[in-house]
Amino acid sequence: MRITKFGHACVRIQAEGGVVVIDPGNLSEAEALDGADAVLITHEHADHVHPAHLRGSDAPIWTIAAVERMLRTEAPDVAERVTVVRPGDRFEVAGTSVEVIGEKHAVIHPDYDRFDNSGYVLESGGASVYHPGDALTGPGRAVDVLLAPASAPWLKVGEAVDFVREVAAPTSLAIHDRIYSDIGLAMVERHMANLLPDGQAFVRRQSGQDL
Repeated sequence: MRITKFGHACVRIQAEGGVVVIDPGNLSEAEALDGADAVLITHEHADHVHPAHLRGSDAPIWTIAAVERMLRTEAPDVAERVTVVRPGDRFEVAGTSVEVIGEKHAVIHPDYDRFDNSGYVLESGGASVYHPGDALTGPGRAVDVLLAPASAPWLKVGEAVDFVREVAAPTSLAIHDRIYSDIGLAMVERHMANLLPDGQAFVRRQSGQDL
């Protein structure tokens, strides 16, 4: 399994059966979708789903009902390629097994309505990776790689550290990282290095770089 980090929350996964792209939003690069066989979207926020990017690919899309409704209104041509999934669903895309995890976005402020959000565990060739979207909901199982949110209006560094500890993946790759400056992200990286137990690594990659 080859994992390539793209802008913000977007990750491209080259598995045995093809290419799966997760959350190609408006802070990621359109080329993340080049040659994609399948797209997974965690929730409806623009930094996770961008219709213009999706129009540049004919790959089928799997996502939650809230995203399908948004696309049906804003991009009905794209919505035609959507399969709606629900928490707990298991299915296969591009030769990769996928499990749908969680149901709600993390709390930004109690006065806001809660958004729906589902993450995905992908497994191929004996390796597994978890993308939680905008949530700190654990996968409920061991995974090899956690795609760990590093910066967000709903996240403080202590929560990020505790989430990485809880999931306990051998490797956590920083995502959701265009909210902070390089100085802020370096601080997150330093706290992770200080506070994670032995056997857990937190790494950052620039857009277009492989894990």
